[in-house]
Order: sequence, then C-alpha cells, then structure tokens
Amino acid sequence: MKKQVIAIGLDAAEPKLVEQWMSEGHLPNLSKIKQQGIYGRLHNSVNYQGGLAEFSSTEPLWVMMATGCLPHKTGFWDTITYDPKTYQVGCDSVYGGYDYQEYKPFYALGDDYKVAAFDIPVTRVCPGVNGIQITGWGGHHPFHPSDSEPKELLSSIIEQYGENPVYRKDNGIWWDKEYFNWVTQSVEKSVATRTQVCCDLLQKDDWDLFITGFGETHTLGHDLYNLSQPDHPLYPYTNKIDTLGDPMLKGFQQVDQAIGKILAIAPENASVVLFAVHGMGANLTDLLSMMLLPEVIYRFNFPGKAALGYGDINQPAPPLITRNIRNGWSAEVWRQIYEPNPLKKLWHTWTHKKFLSGSKHGLLSPYPLMDKKVELSWMPALWYSSLWSEMKAFALPGFADGHIRINLKGRDRNGIVEPSEYDALCNEITEVLYRLIDGRSKQSLVKQVVRTRKSPLDDDPKLPDPDLIVIWQDIPTDLVDSPDVGRIGPVTYNRPGGHRENGFLLAKGQGIAPNSNLSTGRAVDIGATILNLMGATIPNYFDGKPLLQSLATLSQETN
Repeated sequence: MKKQVIAIGLDAAEPKLVEQWMSEGHLPNLSKIKQQGIYGRLHNSVNYQGGLAEFSSTEPLWVMMATGCLPHKTGFWDTITYDPKTYQVGCDSVYGGYDYQEYKPFYALGDDYKVAAFDIPVTRVCPGVNGIQITGWGGHHPFHPSDSEPKELLSSIIEQYGENPVYRKDNGIWWDKEYFNWVTQSVEKSVATRTQVCCDLLQKDDWDLFITGFGETHTLGHDLYNLSQPDHPLYPYTNKIDTLGDPMLKGFQQVDQAIGKILAIAPENASVVLFAVHGMGANLTDLLSMMLLPEVIYRFNFPGKAALGYGDINQPAPPLITRNIRNGWSAEVWRQIYEPNPLKKLWHTWTHKKFLSGSKHGLLSPYPLMDKKVELSWMPALWYSSLWSEMKAFALPGFADGHIRINLKGRDRNGIVEPSEYDALCNEITEVLYRLIDGRSKQSLVKQVVRTRKSPLDDDPKLPDPDLIVIWQDIPTDLVDSPDVGRIGPVTYNRPGGHRENGFLLAKGQGIAPNSNLSTGRAVDIGATILNLMGATIPNYFDGKPLLQSLATLSQETN
C-alpha cells in the first residue's frame, strides 16, 4: 500500500548540537517531530579490505544514502582521483561525483510513484523518476552539474526565485569580517528562498515522495563553528557571542522555521523523515590530512629534511596562530616553508607573493598552480606531487581521512617499492603514524590505520586509490610531534568546521510510536527506510536496511 513521505536532509548537521539546541528550546519544529516520532544517531563505517573503519566523507555518504550501497560496491570512495601512470590527481567539482550508471538513486521508482527531488547533494538527474528532478540550484560544493528534468525547470526556478547566493562560494574564511557578513547574509537569503521553492514544488502535485536537502547547514558548520562552539581552538580568540549572538545557532533556527513552513503545507497523513548523513565538529582534517600528514610522509622518505612547518620538538609548544598575515590559507601554509636562515625566513614571510612562485625543497609553489587553475592547487598535499615518483610512499590529497599511496613497482609508473616489500613498508609507516601526538595536549592523534588491499597488486577498479587510510582521533590541532620526524607546526587553521562520522534520523508517521528511540543505523540505511515507509520494494542489491521496518509493517497492518 502506497504512503506519502516527505524527506529532508540537513547536510552535515551535527547531532550533538541538534540535540542540545532541541533540549534548550531553540529548534521547536524539530523538537515537535521528535516528540511525535522516533530519533536516533547514525554511525557510519565502511568495509575496507583490512576491516571496518569510521567514515565521514560527505560525497560518498550522500551517494550511500541515494543508492543504498556501500563504496566497495559502487567504487565511489572519493571525489579525488589518482592516475598511477602520471602521478597526477584530479578533482572535477562539477562531474566528480558518482555517475549513477550502475546504481540509480533509490527514488528512481518508475511510473508507479510520483517523485519530486529538489537539490539533493551529490545526485544527478537520472532516468526512471516519474516527476521532477532539480540538481545544483544550491548546496555546498555539491559535485554535480546544475540540471533538471524537465530541462526547462531549473532555468524557470532561477528566473522566478533567483540564483542561490551560496552555491560553490563558501570557503570558511574565518579571519575576514567581510566574509562573515557575506556568508551569514547569504545563508539567510538561501534558506528563505529554498523554503519558498520547496513549498511551491510541494503543492504542484500529489507526490508519493518529496525529497530535498538543506546545504546551508553544511555551510554554517564549516564557516561558523569557531564562533559557536568552545571546543574549537580558535573560539577564545574569535567568538563574539556577547555582541553577535551565536551565528551558527541563528542559521539552524532559520532552517528549523523553514521545516515548519514546509511541513505545514504537507499532506496531513504523510510520514516525515529528517536526516543528516554525517555531522560536524571542530576541523581536524584540513590540517591533519591536507598538510601535516603529507609533511610527515615527506620527512619519512627524506630523513633529516623538512619542507613545511619546521619546529623544534625540544622547545615548549609555540602559541596558536590567531591572525592571517597573507589573507589566504594556502599562502599562510606556504610561508611556513622551511628556511633555517632567520633573515631569509622573515623575507619569505612578508615579501610580495610574486617573489614566492619558485619551488623549494622540491615542493611546488601554490602561486603558479593557482594562476594556471590547477585542480586542488590550494591544498598543500598537492605541492609535494613533483616528488611522488621519488618517494616510497606519499600522502594523496583528501577532504576527510588521511590517504597514503605506496609507490609500487608494477603498478605506479616509476614505482620503487617491490611487491615483496609492501607489507613491511605498510607496517613501518603504520608504526610511525601511531606514534604521532598532539604537540599541545600530548595525546595520540591516530585512532586507526587500515589497509585497502589484501595483496599489493590487486587491480580491482573499485578499490580506493590509497593503500592506507588514516582515521584521526577527535583532537583538533595545529601542532604535531613525532619521535621519528620531529615537530610540524604550528600551522594556521583553515575552515573552522570539519566532518564527523555520526549523523541522525528523525521520523514521524502512522505506526511510529511517539518519543521512541532509534538504536542503530547508518547513512546507507536512509534510502531503504524511506522506501519502506512509502510501501515500495527495496532492491535486493541494497546494503542498507530499513530502520523502521517493524513500525511501517505495523502501520500497514492496521489499515
């Protein structure tokens, strides 16, 4: 029996904060749904060849939600790709998401169901959807093209409501007051416009499924976390809550009001599912994965040398860097290039960037890379790429966990590691990683190192590019100490907020007991849960399982 469902994704909405703000009365509409239905956290893990590991990467998690499949089945682990024939990486910000050729979105249900899918992150317009699809009107760097079905629908929405002011423009520039003013005003406008579009689309037809996503919550977390939460290291230096209020909370309150408006015009008997595929906390990975790990692996390969962020491990921890001299994170990191001569270091810190375009220590300067619009030129991990062919192992660019590639003979073009040496090298690197500590708290930084291959020359195209995945402890830091490679840092913080593996699911509807608790679940289960609430068939190939199956079955039996 078909049942109507309204599904709304809150991109990167941190469950701990949502729970706190609901309990404090700041999110009355979400609180009302929780009281009327079920709530629980989602905890994400994926299957590598070396075992299970936590997973917090945005784009694959949205694809897991949409397809019901884990990455080992889709082969979509990351938006960044590596070519072993050239030692080059790519990251197409428009077409770098999953292509949905092998596995379609769960809502591609054919003629039997009417579906409206508006602005769901990391999805594409796909065949098999009876209704409307719109992608790329807004969202936080959504890795898919702007498109619609019918084709003219997106252009008509832009003509009627305007372009989204945040789309592909938010970058977490915490040190810039003008950026703060822009992002807070733009998010407010984006939420208001999205709400109107959703309300108008919802009333266009009698939809069996209306599904949408609020990308603005992702922007709020990435850009404003340091102004909201005391666990961010920059909070004591940057928060202005006494004068500005909590800007991150203000944004979530507007989203809560938007949900109230959308549900006020939804069919009375429709089930409602609100979800976040992952959460957000103080940023770990921009420094640890994008800059500090590549430097650790550089020093591992070239003992006694340092390229970026040299520090004296025998001295007390230097103070946090709380102002941005060069007004850009890449420039801030590049000014940390190692220079033992103090006068030359001072010149490098303050001179005009046009004089800093040459390579140093074998690293590529970001300035000519950015001038040439090289993909990922802003990310420090890429600056080491000119040396990868000479290294036994190197850190690949990544947006979440740390990624390490072994330069293997018979696989990588100029591989220097024999397959027979692979296991020993992986073990050696793993031991070095487990000895990394936070230079401030002296706590261990690495939670888990997991292998992605059972054999070094396994050429399954669905395996991830890295050989080792580094899962970090929940410790934001700008300073890393190692008994093996010395001190790295301090380094200027980049975006304030970073991804966490835990999301949430909130649902109400007929057969769902009020104030009930969801005990388990992952992002990959969301599609199956929605299909089950709709009374639709769940494909046999799904890895995801319906989280509310018994409740939905009870609902069907009572009718």
